[in-house]
Amino acid sequence: MKRLFFGGIHPKYNKEMSTTVTTLHTIEPRTVVIPLLQHIGAPCQSLVQVGKKVRLGEKIGDGEGLCVPVHASVSGTVVAIEPRPHVSGREVMSVVIENDGKDTAVPFTPNDTPLENLDTDTVLHRIREAGIVGMGGAAFPGNVKALSAMGNVDTLIANACECEPYITADDSLLRTTPEPVLQGMQILTRVLHPKRVVLAVEDNKAEAIEKLRGLLPGYPGIELAVLPTRYPQGAEKQLIQALTGREVEPGKLPVSVNCAVFNVSTFAAIYRAVRLGQPLTQRIVTVSGEAIAEPQNFIVRIGTPFEDLIKRAGGLHDRTERVISGGPMMGFAQKDLSVPVVKATNSILCLLRDENGAAENPVCLRCGKCVVVCPMRLQPLYMYRFVKAGRVDELQRLNVLDCIECGSCAFTCPGKLPLVEKFREGKKLVREAQTK
Repeated sequence: MKRLFFGGIHPKYNKEMSTTVTTLHTIEPRTVVIPLLQHIGAPCQSLVQVGKKVRLGEKIGDGEGLCVPVHASVSGTVVAIEPRPHVSGREVMSVVIENDGKDTAVPFTPNDTPLENLDTDTVLHRIREAGIVGMGGAAFPGNVKALSAMGNVDTLIANACECEPYITADDSLLRTTPEPVLQGMQILTRVLHPKRVVLAVEDNKAEAIEKLRGLLPGYPGIELAVLPTRYPQGAEKQLIQALTGREVEPGKLPVSVNCAVFNVSTFAAIYRAVRLGQPLTQRIVTVSGEAIAEPQNFIVRIGTPFEDLIKRAGGLHDRTERVISGGPMMGFAQKDLSVPVVKATNSILCLLRDENGAAENPVCLRCGKCVVVCPMRLQPLYMYRFVKAGRVDELQRLNVLDCIECGSCAFTCPGKLPLVEKFREGKKLVREAQTK
């Protein structure tokens, strides 16, 4: 049974822009910049030195604690290890590799053990050593997430909703090569032993749905759930509610309601790690928006500069206002196009100057529309006021940390308030207060 989550909006999706080109072209960058921090947790320490020759797939950074390694996405020579601009807006220590164009790879060790005989420790070790993180946005280490779910979940969900406008990276994966996704789901099912395994997709992805329906008879136990298109359906708490009717309480994680949610690109990466022995060195990225000449999806090496992708997609319009890493609702505007694609980069969005719609002097009209659309049942108009006033006590009372920064409130606000920006400030205030 499909259920509706509270709130949500129906923006113009514009997904057809990047799906007219059906071939997934590859990008061969001359230089890649591999940040040593691409996930939630501790940064990696470099395992290489300037001047070292590295091979494709070679581990070049690793660390202790909540950390997964990073790998060379090309073969070539390390020309620098230094802070470089990052999609987060700050500088991150990075390994810079000059591509020799040969793709000389480290030996990969396949594993063809029958599914029913796969060893759990081996699976988790391979996921970790392949550097797999959540590829739908949060970038949480995959092995840690799987380990925390073991024995605690009855429902495993593959998230293919991809609800933000413009982005079609996961859709392209399902339209072109869905088998690794389904096989990755089988592998994690073997580890977690859930009672229900669901691949959730919105109903605006007809071609992907048709392809999946043709394949699923060969994957018994995997259920396809086609959900009505609605933003932010792909947020894990909203997706869980839509599929199971369970609501994750404020401050809790999906495991608290016996659910685990992984992005479909993450499942494909799990398959490649466990079965083929391949680390995470590339991913599909959507390059789209009214300001890009040839919107499409690419297979991209981790560390490829944004400017290389934009050039390959025909370049920017002269009225371009902003380039965003991610989608228009939750993405981050970039001031430097030398920033590299990281493991969680699913889209580069290029918008024209007249597409922003921002107000010079935003004013709250107290209309309450933001309250109606907030999928977390928060009170954005009051949260906005208390952030401006620096009232940490009120922000805690209003559960500002539960804001998923989906942007539904800002989208519907007639006063054009910078709500998400302010809520990020508010969350930072609360965390600082909690630390003290």
